[in-house]
Amino acid sequence: MTVETSLPPERVGTRIAVAAVRGLLRLPRGVKRAMAGPVIVRDGRELDLDAQMIMRVTGLFSRRSTDPAVGPARRRAQALRMSAIGAGYRAVVDVTETTVAGSAGPLAARVYDPGHADAVLVYFHGGGWVIGDLDTHDGFCRTLARRGGIRVVAVDYRLAPEHPYPAAIDDAESAFRDIVGRAGEFGVAAERVAVGGDSAGGYLAAMLCQRVLADGGPNPLLQLLIYPPTELTGKSESRATFAEGFALTRHDIDFYDNCFLAPEIDRARPDVSPFYAESTAGLPPAVVVTAGFDPLRDEGEAYAERLRADGVSVVLRRFDGYMHAFVNNALAFGAAVAEIAGLLAGAVPAESRDTAAES
Repeated sequence: MTVETSLPPERVGTRIAVAAVRGLLRLPRGVKRAMAGPVIVRDGRELDLDAQMIMRVTGLFSRRSTDPAVGPARRRAQALRMSAIGAGYRAVVDVTETTVAGSAGPLAARVYDPGHADAVLVYFHGGGWVIGDLDTHDGFCRTLARRGGIRVVAVDYRLAPEHPYPAAIDDAESAFRDIVGRAGEFGVAAERVAVGGDSAGGYLAAMLCQRVLADGGPNPLLQLLIYPPTELTGKSESRATFAEGFALTRHDIDFYDNCFLAPEIDRARPDVSPFYAESTAGLPPAVVVTAGFDPLRDEGEAYAERLRADGVSVVLRRFDGYMHAFVNNALAFGAAVAEIAGLLAGAVPAESRDTAAES
């Protein structure tokens, strides 16, 4: 019997994949363990069972390859497909398409409005500065807005290798300054604009915070840094410990870094690696999220400790059993995604009476 459908083949395939993953995750623990294989322990911690299952399922659906011929276009398509599979429940919020100023022209942006909100989060997606877009992170931004009680403005900055360093950082700074200047259009006071991002997007958020502080402001209200790369020389121990087998590999990191950074750039420069800033004193309060099985774990946590040592208020949360990019898989890690939104909500400073009166 032939079943007719009006959906395009790729969407039918995605729905089948989502149903398959959801079914696997609902299996009894003993069955999942038998399918996932032996317990994986690395660096004194155990990989989450569902994360291990997802790792196997990802291998079935993503067809990831270390072949150098697998370039940006194919990786971008893979990222979009995998995000569609992992999105799970999409929180209901009002969504509006808009544009914000970039350093070389307008940038596409998307506003997620949960209703009443007294702060805005300017959000930069992850993807190694090479992949990712507004759609790959749509589900996560919806959750941040809905559960965090904050208005999210996701910004689609320019990607490498077409636009290498420092294009993405320039765009992030320009977008933030534009949104602050237009804060009233987004329903908040200029002092109520925070920044955040995951992975490469977390890097952009950290870098723009340092830039605007050096230029005399305006400082963001808060910075949300989710497994950010902060030390691009690659010296952290976790980069070696988790170089293979856990979502983000050494090959992936080298590919993205080589697309983003010219070979002659000194990666220990403070304007390349935020960890090497002369001082981080005066930067906004930070929420830093890391994953236990992530090659970027140590540098994210080292940056959090650097901020604390310089007097910056920091909330640091490590999800021990998870891998890089887990926020893009709410289907499996929905509780963790919701917790991050809660951490954000708890860290946003209360609106002062003067600021409320002005807005």
